[in-house]
Amino acid sequence: MTMAQPMAGPDRDRTRNPLARLIALGRPVVMGVLNVTPDSFSDGGRFLDPAAAIEQARHLVAEGADILDVGAESTRPYGGAVAVPVEEEIRRLTPVLPTAASLGIPVSIDTMKAEVAAWALGCGAAIVNDVWGLQRDPGLARVVAERAVPVIIMHNRDGADPAIDIMADIAAFFTRSLEIAARAGIARRDIVLDPGIGFGKTPEQSLTALARLAELKSFGLPLLVGASRKRFIDKVSPAAPDQRLGGSIAAHLLAAAGGAAIIRTHDVAATLQALRVDAAIRSAQ
Repeated sequence: MTMAQPMAGPDRDRTRNPLARLIALGRPVVMGVLNVTPDSFSDGGRFLDPAAAIEQARHLVAEGADILDVGAESTRPYGGAVAVPVEEEIRRLTPVLPTAASLGIPVSIDTMKAEVAAWALGCGAAIVNDVWGLQRDPGLARVVAERAVPVIIMHNRDGADPAIDIMADIAAFFTRSLEIAARAGIARRDIVLDPGIGFGKTPEQSLTALARLAELKSFGLPLLVGASRKRFIDKVSPAAPDQRLGGSIAAHLLAAAGGAAIIRTHDVAATLQALRVDAAIRSAQ
């Protein structure tokens, strides 16, 4: 009997890396948002109860999410978020994350803390999503490297500055983050870049980042865009966060056209439908 040879090259990488495997399907990957927090800007408190959070996780999977992004500390980009100690973040996640990780799709842990990431990866999470791009907690890059898991590096700033060239700032931030990742030993194939729509940006700068998203393809890495319910939509067409579905879909369709490989959204079913119709129309041209 001849033993099967181990896979090599890109196929092997995709088998180990759930993000690479999904991206290789050749369509936008849809990441569903699950906030286990009392103060998220869009759905604060709705899923703080573990039973409600687990029900929502199942709902997002049933709607067709490819990935669940679970977070227990609000990172709301417009101020007012309360910093959460490691112990409290883990306490909120404990009754939810292991069950979410058992639902058949990869789970990403939305945290900026190395200790929380290590705990979550031990409980079944497969991806780390850091809204500070490895630049806030020095230990987070080490955890990602040691566990050999994918990491999402998001651009962020402590505050918006309307005077800066936002695309130059994003590029410089990514360059620093990639240097940190390389020093820690994170494989480049395990990195996804997120321009951080709404984070440390004016609404106008968020629009610019979306309009010029394709420029970030120069890094040669997959791009993630999360424009769901963000404030720039309200600036263009005033609406409360839960009334911004139309604007979210418009932004995500343009992001996909601009090269986004992953779309992060609160509204999985509607986003998937829009992406499928867009793809069908393009294929009919």
